[in-house]
Amino acid sequence: MITFTSLLLALFGLLLGAGGIWLVTLGGSPVYLAIGVIFLVVALLLHRRSALALWVYALLVIAALGWAIWEVGFDWWQLGPRGGLIILVGLWLLTPWVRRSLRSADGAVPSAWPLAIPVLAAIVVAGYSMTTDPHDVAGELPKEGAAVASLGNLVPPGDWHQYGRTQFGQRYSPLDQINVGNVASLKEAWRYQTGDVKLPDDIGETTYQVTPLKVGDTLYLCTPHNLAIALDAESGKEKWRFDAKPGLNPDRQHQTCRGVTYWVDTRVAADQPCAARVYLPTSDARLIALDAASGKVCDSFADKGALHLEAGMKYNPAGYYYSTSPPVAVDDKLIIGGAVNDNYSTQEQSGVIRAFDIRTGALLWNWDSGNPDDTRPLVEGKTYTTNSPNSWSVFSVDERLGLVYIPLGNQVPDQLGMGRSENVERFSSSIVALDILTGKLRWVRQTVHHDLWDMDVPAQPVLFDLTKADGTIVPALVGPTKQGDLYVLDRRSGEPIIPVREIPAPGGAIPEDFSAPTQPISDLTFSPPPLQEKDMWGVSLFDQMMCRINFHRLNYEGRYTPPSLKGTIVYPGNFGVFNWGSVAVDPERQILFGMPTYLAFTSRLVPRADIPPKGSNEKGSEQGLNRNEGAPYGVYMGPFLGPLGIPCQAPPWGYVAGVDLKSGKITYKHKNGTVQDMTPLPLPFKLGVPGIGGPMLTRGGVAFLGAAVDNYLRAYDVTTGRQLWQARLPAGGQATPMTFATASGKQYVVMVAGGHGSVGTKPGDYVIAYTLP
Repeated sequence: MITFTSLLLALFGLLLGAGGIWLVTLGGSPVYLAIGVIFLVVALLLHRRSALALWVYALLVIAALGWAIWEVGFDWWQLGPRGGLIILVGLWLLTPWVRRSLRSADGAVPSAWPLAIPVLAAIVVAGYSMTTDPHDVAGELPKEGAAVASLGNLVPPGDWHQYGRTQFGQRYSPLDQINVGNVASLKEAWRYQTGDVKLPDDIGETTYQVTPLKVGDTLYLCTPHNLAIALDAESGKEKWRFDAKPGLNPDRQHQTCRGVTYWVDTRVAADQPCAARVYLPTSDARLIALDAASGKVCDSFADKGALHLEAGMKYNPAGYYYSTSPPVAVDDKLIIGGAVNDNYSTQEQSGVIRAFDIRTGALLWNWDSGNPDDTRPLVEGKTYTTNSPNSWSVFSVDERLGLVYIPLGNQVPDQLGMGRSENVERFSSSIVALDILTGKLRWVRQTVHHDLWDMDVPAQPVLFDLTKADGTIVPALVGPTKQGDLYVLDRRSGEPIIPVREIPAPGGAIPEDFSAPTQPISDLTFSPPPLQEKDMWGVSLFDQMMCRINFHRLNYEGRYTPPSLKGTIVYPGNFGVFNWGSVAVDPERQILFGMPTYLAFTSRLVPRADIPPKGSNEKGSEQGLNRNEGAPYGVYMGPFLGPLGIPCQAPPWGYVAGVDLKSGKITYKHKNGTVQDMTPLPLPFKLGVPGIGGPMLTRGGVAFLGAAVDNYLRAYDVTTGRQLWQARLPAGGQATPMTFATASGKQYVVMVAGGHGSVGTKPGDYVIAYTLP
């Protein structure tokens, strides 16, 4: 045992010593080198059967404990990797078969206490740290509501007519049958399976992100492969289905559908075909009009019921352009954008926003951010601006102001800013307000200057009326961003209600490019503090050390460190602090509930000559190699992971959070989600995990959220953020839940569980409804 132990400690010492030398030469902590040296010394003393091994090791335990507390305080998930191996070895050295083989100078068996006391102290510290949560922020949101609050366009209380329930995108329901006092009693009412499952030939990011609509007694939804389905709301039984048959294309980056659009034609008798319609966006760039009653195609719309969205594009490579989000229906218009593959080519489709006649499909106006002043319908033979910034997310509408609010992305390639036009520089990564009637620009608010990090504005803007301290009411907009800023703007003008400042930004772009000297930041932000070496994580000293080494090998000077050939840490990462799931706002209490996520990414530019030929079985993805055909560089992108495939940055990676919008202050932040479905063993440790999806609020004071990478739907007290209920899902819940009531007044909560390819959750095809017994 002594020989085995000395050899094992010598191996540990060599690994930590070699890695420690590497880390020191990079400017990192010398602690790992010191620990490696001590392991080697202890190994030598064990080989000699010297009792000094225990004394030396006791000093290591004391020193390591002090170092760990100095670096991270009493954070168990940070202390564990620093001390776990050291304590386990200490316990091993205290076993009789090791200790009794050692001898003091007088030949006696050494006492256990010199080592046992430090080990016991370390265990006590570990136990204490398990009872604390240094990341938790506790507080209570105000319960009083405004005397008058606008929920958006008129929707019956028990219905959910648009993606965010109304055109304001609040994800808020006035139903209160399910409330804080009884939500723990929720039971599954029915379960429906669409039959649309992930296929062997599918791309990696085949994801189920739909939020169903509820109109009258019917739910309307879509599936990743573009089935449109109508269900009886009370029973979950299928009424009809339509298959758009978009086929598969390995060049698509996304195979998903976030929702459909519902519209009633007031010029047609209610019992006539297509008096009410459902519009289905597809992954082969069509928009199909269906009869809401039967699911049959409305042939009078566009080309025999299908609008071809690739029209007017100078370049039209198959699979590079599609619609993943539902258009808005307003003023007898369908207003729609489109998703453009990130970083495939410099010759991709335009990001134009278009308005079509909702009955016929005729083009009424187009707003092209590459040519923003001319919104007249494109004439035959002309084309839109190639690669202009696009909008792949959901729009919001204020009919009274006559404005549609659009979150814009970036021009591809995302990480290369050379040669961008003045208009691209103005509109990339911004929120724009367009006139519903004409498409003319009314205002623009940019959230990133000269975006080199794929910081699209990903989320539907949320509209509500804000009561200021002096009692005046301001029509407001909340715009969540990937970098964690919440822009609270006057939606009439785009001017900030909560201040927005310009702060210095890192330089150091590649010679052909440049970076903006300053970047905007809102005073209401969930942007994390910059990463430091001590924030690097792992399950042991070894992988934590490698993450520290990689931290120093990569370029990183905080938020907005430019891309490089060496490699750059992007934090917040490409998933964003907020993404397409947006946030939920209670317009009566004027509070916000969200799910900030923190996961660092890396990007590394690759010269064109070093990019390998495209493989025959290569499929579209936003991670790995992005080829940027036509540009001088491609880019490798992905999460910043350690040798074991877990994040290099320490948890928590995900929270639930509440904001008082009147004061502009964050009231609470609580870790959200477990690693139950992230590890080979189903361990329900609540680290706070990443997620992608969105929340929903009710007047009953309850917030509902799936999204996290463990397969649960959860309910929270929105006042405090404390979890009240959870239900195990049969697949990943990366969609946004909704709620409705039937004619009998019974309230249901619906969640779609189908998984998400990018985050690796379990795929499925489930639509599940919950209600009170």
